[in-house]
Amino acid sequence: MTTQKTKVRFAPSPTGRIHVGNVRTAILTWLYARATGGTFLLRLDDTDVERSKEEHAQALMADLRWLGVEWDEFARQRDRMDRYAQAIERLKADGRLYACYETPEELSLKRKTLLQRGLPPIYDRAALALTDAQKSAYEKQGRRPHWRFKLEHKTIAWNDLIRGPVAFEGKDMSDPVLIREDGSPLYHICSVIDDLDYGITHIIRGEDHVSNTAAHIQMFEALGGDIPVCAHLPLISDAEGGKLSKRLGSLSVGELRDDEGLQPMAIINLMARLGTSLPIEAYTHPAPLIESFDFGTFSRSTPKFDPEELVRLNAKILHQTDYSEILPALKDLGLEDVSEEFWLAVRPNLSRLREIRDWWSVAKGPVTPEIAGEDTAFIAAAHDCLPPAPWTEETWGTWIAEVKNRTDRKGKTLFMPLRKALTGMEHGPELNVLLPLIGPDKVSERLQAK
Repeated sequence: MTTQKTKVRFAPSPTGRIHVGNVRTAILTWLYARATGGTFLLRLDDTDVERSKEEHAQALMADLRWLGVEWDEFARQRDRMDRYAQAIERLKADGRLYACYETPEELSLKRKTLLQRGLPPIYDRAALALTDAQKSAYEKQGRRPHWRFKLEHKTIAWNDLIRGPVAFEGKDMSDPVLIREDGSPLYHICSVIDDLDYGITHIIRGEDHVSNTAAHIQMFEALGGDIPVCAHLPLISDAEGGKLSKRLGSLSVGELRDDEGLQPMAIINLMARLGTSLPIEAYTHPAPLIESFDFGTFSRSTPKFDPEELVRLNAKILHQTDYSEILPALKDLGLEDVSEEFWLAVRPNLSRLREIRDWWSVAKGPVTPEIAGEDTAFIAAAHDCLPPAPWTEETWGTWIAEVKNRTDRKGKTLFMPLRKALTGMEHGPELNVLLPLIGPDKVSERLQAK
């Protein structure tokens, strides 16, 4: 693992909640910063004023904090429009940005024509041949130009931390549009300017940005800056290896936290090791993940995302979480009265923290016992068989054996009436654990309910 001083960034657009499609990038970027003793910048790419909302920005930051992904520096693109304009004027003056007047319909026709001829849909640079008179005529028609970056027709190569050597030929790429007709800059140029100004040394993002990186490298060069080291992550698939469904692809951290009741470290553990040669472990703290982080362990193959793996990890984490560590989360659930004894008794039976509510409500009540008329004598006999205190997890076995001998009942006719009498439900927490938590007095009371 390199020990050079690094600076990385996570740059989401605040147009919604952070989801599994990009939370992995956030986590890996943060882990890499911590593993190398570097700096982690959170940058909001919020130049899309129509879709970028402050409530989304605040929710995004709250989700990252809940995960434990804390940033060292913070920036917003919307505060830097003057800086973008300055850099853009430099590119125009250097001849690297040129005005184009084609309409969307005209560009679409050009693309279709090239494809019909079996050629790649590369922009033909017709705008470079426009005279001042032709440009003026377009302006008089009410057309406003979009601006393209003029790529140099040379090999663009870099050594990717995950993909290894990567190369593109400039002549095989379309000059990217950097400025819209309304004069607003697009993501590409803003991102490059920010990465230069903030001294970003490493860029970690999805492999769907590989061709963008090729164009960005020439933008870095045109602006006279150093080119960051890049790591392009394979995009994750569903559990069967197919493209993520809309439901899974848009599953947000907020949903995982609020609806699924998952612990932050379940998500951190899975995303940190997904697609690597290292085993996925149920760590309760990120330190082991930071210490072992190495891009050399990442595969180029598509990793599979299985939500059930999160639940399995979550269960393992809960089973080893100390009372002092879980207490804040219990308070968030409104269960601040849960004692350490109760927590230690039930945690081996939890997959999600929210399940503790079932244990608590059944153990502490109120519960409406359900005793069918035909079971009245059976429940009375069971009451007479109650063992003396103190009760342990072995008490249920001792008691049920005595009830079985006394009543000759077995199977469902033995267990179900007792469960319904004690809990008011046909399903629920395991009774061997639950019985001592309810306690002799409440058990006796529920068995004698009318």
